[in-house]
Amino acid sequence: MARGKLRIYLGAAPGVGKTYAMLSEAHRRVERGTDCVVAFVEHHHRPRTEVMLHGLEQVPRKHLDYRGSAFTEMDVDGVLLRAPAVALVDELAHTNVPGSRNAKRWQDVEELLAAGIDVVSTVNIQHLESLGDVVESITGVRQRETVPDEVVRRADQIELVDMSPQALRRRMAHGNIYKSDKVDAALSNYFRPGNLTALRELALLWVADRVDEYLTEYRSEHRVSRIWGSRERIVVGLTGGPEGRTLIRRAARLAEKGAGGEVMAVYIARSDGLTSASPKELAVQRTLVEDLGGTFHHVVGDDIPVALLDFARGVNATQIVLGSSRRKTWQYVFGPGVGATVARESGPDLDVHIVTHDEVAKGRGLPVARGARLGRSRIIWGWVVGVGGPVVLALLLNTIDLGLANDMLLFLTVTVAAALLGGLFPALASAAFGSLLLNYFYTPPLHRLTIADPKNIVAIAIFVGVAVSVASVVDLAARRTHQAARLRAESEILSFLAGSVLRGETSLEALLERVRETFGMESVALLERAGDVDPWTCAGSVGPRSPKRPEDADVDMPVGDHMALALSGRVLPASDRRVLAAFAAQAAVVLDRQRLQHEADQAKELAEGNRIRTALLAAVSHDLRTPLAAIKAAVSSLRSDDVAWSEEDQAELLEAIEEGADRLDHLVGNLLDMSRLQTGTVTPLIREIDLDEVVPMALGGVPEDSAELDIPETLPMVAVDPGLLERAVANLVENAVKYSPTDEPVLVSASAMANRVEVRVVDRGPGVPDEAKDRIFAPFQRYGDAPRGAGVGLGLAVARGFAEAMGGTLNAEDTPGGGLTMVLTVRAVDSLPDLATATAERQAS
Repeated sequence: MARGKLRIYLGAAPGVGKTYAMLSEAHRRVERGTDCVVAFVEHHHRPRTEVMLHGLEQVPRKHLDYRGSAFTEMDVDGVLLRAPAVALVDELAHTNVPGSRNAKRWQDVEELLAAGIDVVSTVNIQHLESLGDVVESITGVRQRETVPDEVVRRADQIELVDMSPQALRRRMAHGNIYKSDKVDAALSNYFRPGNLTALRELALLWVADRVDEYLTEYRSEHRVSRIWGSRERIVVGLTGGPEGRTLIRRAARLAEKGAGGEVMAVYIARSDGLTSASPKELAVQRTLVEDLGGTFHHVVGDDIPVALLDFARGVNATQIVLGSSRRKTWQYVFGPGVGATVARESGPDLDVHIVTHDEVAKGRGLPVARGARLGRSRIIWGWVVGVGGPVVLALLLNTIDLGLANDMLLFLTVTVAAALLGGLFPALASAAFGSLLLNYFYTPPLHRLTIADPKNIVAIAIFVGVAVSVASVVDLAARRTHQAARLRAESEILSFLAGSVLRGETSLEALLERVRETFGMESVALLERAGDVDPWTCAGSVGPRSPKRPEDADVDMPVGDHMALALSGRVLPASDRRVLAAFAAQAAVVLDRQRLQHEADQAKELAEGNRIRTALLAAVSHDLRTPLAAIKAAVSSLRSDDVAWSEEDQAELLEAIEEGADRLDHLVGNLLDMSRLQTGTVTPLIREIDLDEVVPMALGGVPEDSAELDIPETLPMVAVDPGLLERAVANLVENAVKYSPTDEPVLVSASAMANRVEVRVVDRGPGVPDEAKDRIFAPFQRYGDAPRGAGVGLGLAVARGFAEAMGGTLNAEDTPGGGLTMVLTVRAVDSLPDLATATAERQAS
């Protein structure tokens, strides 16, 4: 038995008119002749609702005693025994009195639906289980009666009953919802304007999400590729800090508010090494963004704001989500920060969202990565301190006398500072310049570059030695730090690459795009050739103007003897080639994997072809034998000299021969069409044509009164192959006539929808259950107990194959009231005037 359909009237609050709308729908159905009963409706002594119950059959309620009080509940057994077509069940989230058949009313409704009874019900948004905490925070009231969200989401129809807070409060004030003694308390508590507005927003958003689900499902079923509405593409800038999860969730909520929103999280590492971001935290954030339907990207760039903006513009993003800076107030003296810079440089096409989080102003938490070795700006400051520091110190020491030992310690301090800032050479310059100043100003004889006391010579030598030693140690430490950071950057990128291998990512274009993002290149191509003297061919490429030969690229990385990864955009330093080599090797592996997959698919196609050929042989040996036997028997009878056939008998035998030949022609035609589809030799000749020129011709193979045609003249022209369309429609009509009752003609209608035209073939036969709707389109499938004489089961398979060859679709739907509807969708011609002009020009020439 088919499951019943559930329709729910959803409201934001009590009194918006859900029950009234449900009863109005019941009256409309009764007027149309539908068997509709009231299983349980609570009118709450509201006069207008109570009046709507008049004229509707009500199933008597079940009386229950609980703790000395009498209660009434819906009598599930009574409704099942009555077995109406439609049952009205109010208050879906209601909790039944203990001792009832089920604990919740929605469980009662599930029993009715399972019995094939359609149910119309009502529920308020505050009764959805997932919104319990939100509703409590808004109204201060915890809802004890709830219904699982999945129960409501499974409803076949959800209709929002909406009313503005002001109108609802007026209804309350007029006594249309509660009795007069409860109105004041309700208006000042639950029914406050703020509460009602928030509940209304919840209801609207929940229904909007459900509409998006319906739309996505519809677009997927009808293969609608054109974007309907704006598409938000949101880039989330991650630092590896703990605030990343907050940013990702915020971006996901922003993406959900638009049609087809997309979230891309990007982590930017400097080319000289990553900051000390926690690999574990990055892995958690990557998992989170992928669980939310987004993608994770790893990009290398020295200037983080520029790299982030370049990435956002490269992927055509509309919004950027960043976290508020973790800097403390005094740290802003070093610059405005990434968020402020990105917001300033984003331009009018990119919206930048700065999101607050728990780590704001708590310090960076991640040490700043330095530039190559010590960084250009730091080296400049080292020279400034190394050269200018001794001069300033000399001017200060000329005003006070601290003694030679203290003077040398102060000059040594300046030299150490220069070494810490700029490395070896600024420190050496500071040591040399400082020793000259010490000799000239503070070592007797003064103001002369000579030294009288040998002890002072030793002191200055020690001073120079210490300065050089400190500078050497600082420079070596800077080199080792750079190398360690560089290796860490490489290890994390290689770890990501290994992760993609383990996850089985086999798209060559995706890997090449990852190479382009990681190294900041304009284009990347994987080139190969058969031999040393053969020309190069491109196995895959991304980006504009990809190189055709390794010699044309800015960077080329050989992979074996006859393959190379070519990059254009800038020259990479030698230190980057180690990571690039790993990417190149992975690209070769992915290419080999794709080719192996292609060979496996071809082998699968061959196996499928063998299966089809086996089925064809079975069809020839069984289904084709019947018409051949009938033809042979009729011919043998006519040629027999032992029997004198009358003219009527001869006509009957000739008619049997003709019917058998027609049947053979139809079967052989379908077999040939199926073999063409399996071998991929169907090449449609698409041209613009009116449906009324093709569809009527498809009805020639069925009895005259067995099909009705409804093709409006206002339909746009369609882009199809007329021959394939005629064969597809003919197969659909013949199949529908075969299963439809003789007194119920098949209806063939057409209608326009956006840039598509639908041809519907409607029958009133037994129909097909949902689980078998896709199976009936498989070759050699005959649903139910169709006899062998019904054909080999290729008609629908051929029709779908022809539809898809023309860029259309063919699906099966239930016919309202019973039966099956075949929906053939083809592409409509967008510009009729252009077609007419082109036709006129061809005729004139």
